[in-house]
Amino acid sequence: MVTIFMLLISSCNAANSNLFREYIGAESKTVKLSDVPVNSKVEVHFILAFAIDYTSDIHPSPTNGKFNVFWETNHLSPSDIAAVKAKNPNVKVAVSLGGDSVGNDKNKVYFSPKSITSWVQNAVNSLTSMIKQYNLDGIDIDYEHFRSNEKTFVECIGRLVTILKEKRTIKFASIAPYEDGGPVQSHYVALWKKYGHVIDYVNFQFYAYDKLSVSQFVDHFNHQQASSYAGSQLLASFISKGSLGLPPNDGFFDACEKLKRQGKLGGIFVWCADESKDFRFMYEKQSQALLAA
Repeated sequence: MVTIFMLLISSCNAANSNLFREYIGAESKTVKLSDVPVNSKVEVHFILAFAIDYTSDIHPSPTNGKFNVFWETNHLSPSDIAAVKAKNPNVKVAVSLGGDSVGNDKNKVYFSPKSITSWVQNAVNSLTSMIKQYNLDGIDIDYEHFRSNEKTFVECIGRLVTILKEKRTIKFASIAPYEDGGPVQSHYVALWKKYGHVIDYVNFQFYAYDKLSVSQFVDHFNHQQASSYAGSQLLASFISKGSLGLPPNDGFFDACEKLKRQGKLGGIFVWCADESKDFRFMYEKQSQALLAA
């Protein structure tokens, strides 16, 4: 009965969406929000990458939930965010928490709270201040390395999102898992099972897979991940540079069209605007046109 119920939930929630999301600010000091094309017929979320609960000195260390800004702020300031929102009423801006590394690629970001209670309290306070300062609409969870057990991660993140939503500090929350056969997927699946009701979107990193064909991409989307995150609004994704997953110039849009015909395309997200600038955002335009059609 449980399996049947979960399948019913999944089928009820599976629906096409015109949601386009893009990470920005992790790799470039020159990329601007105003650089990225915005189709007025699409809901657009820019996701600032990243806010991290680490110190911002030469030797970054964990701060137990006290988040600091680590995205490139040159053109991603409160005034820049206000300007893009004023010009485009269909745009919202979120911040992603965690990421892979801090300072440089050798310093991995570890989720390492001292306790559930202290981490949540610090995270709520520091993020509330940041969200108000930058006029943000939501948060995204992208921790990829852990020095905590699964239960601690689930409770810390689940309680954080719940409190921020109850206080109406944020309008939405997302998670950004990927299939690694280990702690990343297991931690996020456990989080989804207990707190999926407060998580709005699943930004699944399909570009973390090795090279995929169109049929493999659709199969991973429809079966493995739609099952792991049953009932979710699951987004398709590509990485601007590189050949992992299903690249945008090698069948990604064919896969999205197929998912759309099936009524299952929960949106598209991109990593990342910093890299896409080199391609003049041609794939962003194509993504948004597909979603708007």
